[in-house]
Amino acid sequence: MVSNQPQMFRLSQNQLNLLETCPRKFQHIYLEELGSPTSPEQQEKLSWGSRFHLLMQQRELGLPIESLIQEEPILQSWITSLVSAAPEILTPTSDAFRQSEHRRTLNVQGYLLTVIYDLLIADSQQAQILDWKTYPQPRNRRSLAKDWQTRLYLYVLAETSDYVPDGISMTYWFVQTPPQPQSLKFTYDAGHHEQTRQDLNRLLTQLTVWLQRYQETGEPFPQVLEALDRCDNCNYAIRCQRMRENSALNTRELVTNIADIKEVSL
Repeated sequence: MVSNQPQMFRLSQNQLNLLETCPRKFQHIYLEELGSPTSPEQQEKLSWGSRFHLLMQQRELGLPIESLIQEEPILQSWITSLVSAAPEILTPTSDAFRQSEHRRTLNVQGYLLTVIYDLLIADSQQAQILDWKTYPQPRNRRSLAKDWQTRLYLYVLAETSDYVPDGISMTYWFVQTPPQPQSLKFTYDAGHHEQTRQDLNRLLTQLTVWLQRYQETGEPFPQVLEALDRCDNCNYAIRCQRMRENSALNTRELVTNIADIKEVSL
């Protein structure tokens, strides 16, 4: 991602979220390309999510998916429950534009902001962005409203179409929330749009400064404040010299225990 022309960087909502929560972690992942291990549990969740999104895309395209989900009872139940909970959305009854995995890009300060809508439904007056989530509905609606996925998805659509902000909405569907899928809808307006514009430009201006310093002098990106207690569970805590004493002791004990394991003769 390092380049002499930072204006060509492509950014997603995940990168914007990371820039706000911990710029130094952004540096480790996207500039130094230091990957972090994924646990088997996390990998399994990612796999379920990818398969569900693919099936929903195939369904929207009119492709048969029955044979694909016959041996996947979990996926079958998610899709069946979602269609039952939102028939007016998932069963087309009008001539509105519909597209699954709809991609849009917007150039802001030389950065290419990229969004991919799980499903976009639009007519002459309004547009709906729908996003499928394969984890339970979060309790805190406010945090989701502040998330850059919500803000960027709405902002980019308003900036790249003729729809006024009031005619745009975004709805998350949480398919794993019993007893049936639940949704959270976010409406939009000119006030939210202007606030997002200001916050986005502020964040990208900071990124430009951090990138120039990093590339020209090697100055690292800022670290998150220790008082926020976000470092203990971070995979880069050691690299950032942010491990607390008890965490460091546990690490040393683990290394010691591994060293004490007897070699097994073959």
